Amino acid sequence: MSRIIIGLGAILGLLAVTAAGWYYRPWSEYSPAEIQAATANAALAETFRDMGEVFPFRTISAGENGESFTRQTRNDTVGYTLNGQDRDITDWLSESDSTGLMVLHNGEVVHEEYLLGSTPETLHTSWSVGKSFVATLIAMALHEGRIDNLDQNAEVFAPQLAGSPFGETSLRHLLMMSAGVDFNEDYSAPDSDIRRLFLGANIWGRNIDSMVTEIERDREPGEDLHYVSANTQVLSAVARGVYDAPLARVVEDKIWRPIGMTSDANWNQNLPGENGIAIGYCCLNATLEDYARFGQFYLQDGVWNGERLVPEGWVDMATRPNADFQEPDYAEAPYPLRGYGLHFWVPEGYDGEYFMAGVYGQYVWVDTRRNIVIARTAADPEWGARTEESLTAMRALAAHYGGPVEADAGTIDAAPIDTETEDDTEENNEPGDEGDE
Repeated sequence: MSRIIIGLGAILGLLAVTAAGWYYRPWSEYSPAEIQAATANAALAETFRDMGEVFPFRTISAGENGESFTRQTRNDTVGYTLNGQDRDITDWLSESDSTGLMVLHNGEVVHEEYLLGSTPETLHTSWSVGKSFVATLIAMALHEGRIDNLDQNAEVFAPQLAGSPFGETSLRHLLMMSAGVDFNEDYSAPDSDIRRLFLGANIWGRNIDSMVTEIERDREPGEDLHYVSANTQVLSAVARGVYDAPLARVVEDKIWRPIGMTSDANWNQNLPGENGIAIGYCCLNATLEDYARFGQFYLQDGVWNGERLVPEGWVDMATRPNADFQEPDYAEAPYPLRGYGLHFWVPEGYDGEYFMAGVYGQYVWVDTRRNIVIARTAADPEWGARTEESLTAMRALAAHYGGPVEADAGTIDAAPIDTETEDDTEENNEPGDEGDE
């Protein structure tokens, strides 16, 4: 009996050592233990400014053509009223664990702050702000004729998805977050689909493209707004397929260098090296100024240095609801205070306003009537409960720095950054087969 007990003890000890080795992975640069420690609330600000220490990544090189915005920085204290109480931007930034805030007006920096250890060189993680970058790659492929129209199915460009519900979903419905799939996006639920997707890719190193083929359909596409990160993962697979390159390289070639981003960035992937697949629904890491520059690119209707990079009409289509169920005031709207377009959010009562958003409080806000772009990064565990204040604060910043607009003023023409629109001819503005959008 004693030998049996000793044998069982030895087996259990071996299993414990094996489990500890897997968890801590002393042979690897990345480990589940590091991910667990880095995602604790107390560590978020530090983690979010150095995600390359926690997750593998590919570099996005800025090249030599980047040019910083001019500065007319004021950093005014801007007040607003929330639920009958007077507040100001300092309160919001402090209480929400903000790490950076930049406001552009007419293409110049008028407000710039870095907090909680971040600097102008910090690469802030995007979380779902990265979704809007992926959507833009789809628009660029459409503009170049690599995609005929948005009603083509994903499997046409990503054959690894062929025969799956996602493979048989149109690009349009993926962009609308209306794919009709059975998916739980609750980040806090232990058994949610988004947690399984994230952990499967980043802890177990599973092929994330294969994982999305396992997701089932539970209703027809195009019937409702259902925010699903896997939709964007599929669109990132489409972008990789269209351009036959890793996602980071596509972003570098199509966005980073053409619009003159000033700093190198990176995109996290599930494995180190050439075998890694980008986590396409999030996980871009870039400077605050480069996030603001992307917002300015959209404010300029997708034109940079005289060149249209997305189809004419894309920006309007992407940044407004495309169906009644995407409207913020829809009777059964699933997300309070906001609606959706094509991978861009629209606030309640929107009037030339739209925004990109990511978990823990990442935002890029665009106010076309005031010529304002706001980029804000944070590590806020209470970001969801703070949505109303965040939208209120950004509207207050836009009104303060952009000034009032006439009721019938319409959209203000964006002051371009090194942009000459004389060359922006009808020939360069063909949107593909999207005349009915």
